[in-house]
Amino acid sequence: MENPTEAQRFSLRFYLRTLSRLLGNPGHFFDDLPENMGMGLPLGFLMVSSIIFTAAGLMNAAVGPWVAATIFMANAVGMVFITSGLGYMVATLILGRKAPYIRFFTIYAFAAGVTLLASWMPYFLFITEPWKWWLIFKGLTCALRMKWQQALMVIGLSIALIILFFWTLLPLISKS
Repeated sequence: MENPTEAQRFSLRFYLRTLSRLLGNPGHFFDDLPENMGMGLPLGFLMVSSIIFTAAGLMNAAVGPWVAATIFMANAVGMVFITSGLGYMVATLILGRKAPYIRFFTIYAFAAGVTLLASWMPYFLFITEPWKWWLIFKGLTCALRMKWQQALMVIGLSIALIILFFWTLLPLISKS
């Protein structure tokens, strides 16, 4: 990466170069991830991927397009904030504060941004979800220099908390 800083602006060129590097060699991408990247570039990357995901997902929508687009977009962006927040919380509680939240968000946003491009296809969830968590694992071990056991623990506990959270919400949102 050309050492993007907070001052660098998001562009289509940045998006395509980042996508290419993440697909080509995620380990090197996360090794080269600058600490002072800020939130703008990863959020821009996530937003572009979320818009593509939303537009493509509308082909399979069972409800009106505006409702579906709102749900798809909120899910695509919101889950990155939820998962990165949980990952940060778990890592901080277990390992102590070693990295700011923005570093976690950066890793999770880039990982989700790549996988969202294929996630809209029916049944691809079984491929893209493990791929996303593998990219997060690479980011935690390469960019944050966690040991592989620590990264697996952060990811495993995060997934368990997500499942528990949605399991407790299920009675509130299901029709009985």
